[in-house]
This record gives sequence, C-alpha cells and structure tokens, in this order.
Amino acid sequence: MPHPTTDNTAWSRAGRVKAAAAVMTGWVALLWTLEAVDAATGALDTYGLSPRRFGELRDVIPMAFLHHGFGHLASNTVPLLVLGFLAALSGLRRFAAVVLTIMVVGGLGVWLTAADNSITAGASGVVFGLLGYLLVRGFVDRSAVDIVVGLVVLAVYGSALWGVLPTNPAVSWQGHLFGLIGGILAAFMFRRRRPAATAPGR
Repeated sequence: MPHPTTDNTAWSRAGRVKAAAAVMTGWVALLWTLEAVDAATGALDTYGLSPRRFGELRDVIPMAFLHHGFGHLASNTVPLLVLGFLAALSGLRRFAAVVLTIMVVGGLGVWLTAADNSITAGASGVVFGLLGYLLVRGFVDRSAVDIVVGLVVLAVYGSALWGVLPTNPAVSWQGHLFGLIGGILAAFMFRRRRPAATAPGR
C-alpha cells in the first residue's frame, strides 16, 4: 500500500500546481479583458502612471494591469504566465506578497524617475520582478531545486535583462529596472525561515 505521507505530499504538490495554474490563467484573462474594455471605451487610459504628480500615486498598482494595445499585452503574456506560475508554486500567500512588493517598488521607481509627460503602463515591470525573484530565490532560501529553476529561467529569459538599460526611448526601462529590484528585494523579504536547530536529547 502507498505510504500515507507520500500520498499527502503528492496531493499537496498537485494542489499547488493546480492553484498556481488557476491564478495565472485568471490573471492573464483579466489583463486581456481589461485591454478589450479599454480598446472599446478608452475608459482605462487614465490609470497609466505619470511621474512626480502626487495624485498619480494611486495608479502605482493599477498601471501593472493596463497596456498600450494588444501587441504590448501579447508580448508580456507568455513570460508572465511562465514566471508567475513558477513563482506561485511556492505558495499563493507568499506569491501575493512578492507580486505586491514588485508592483509597489516598480511603480514608485517609475513615478520618481520616468521622463516628464510620459505615461507608463504594463505588466513588464512585474515580469522583470518575477525574473529577479526566481533568479535569487534559490540562493536566499538555500534550496537546490529553486537554484536549478533559477538557472533554467536565466538560460531562457536572461537576455531580457538588457531591458533594464535605457536603449529604447519607447520602452520603460525604469519599470523594468525597478521591477527587477523589487523582485530581488522580495526574495529576501519573504525568504523561507528554517527551523532553529534543537539540541540533541540527553
């Protein structure tokens, strides 16, 4: 007969996979729905982030859910799905805290440093944040499995890191850079605590 502990562990892993897949599928579906609404009405454009206006601080979070057209959204969809799924496998509460940290750090960075009269929107800051988080999480948590995941992510998406440089005036390198910083910061803020070693019994 299968060992009960083995069964419970397998069930827990399967549940995390399903939960991570459901969250990321729902997130991406929401982004496409919002873009469809914006394309039809133009009502959501006001939630893009303009720099150094105090009233715009309310848009630090919403800006990550909006895009400048379907092409912009399409370019973010696959990496967001893949990286978000991998990050969410560690638990949804931790994932939510990581994403919120990325959005706040990335959004505030854009608000402080973006070019005058610019309007920034898009999930690419979150994508870069998740990339940074996955790259360092394994080392911070001292997890061999997560280190391997990070190396695979680096091999697949590492070239995207050039996006933190100001090489294209039409691209928010600030969002990419501060999103990446937010993801690395989140890896340290929400690292897994190891139980303290106990002295052997006498």
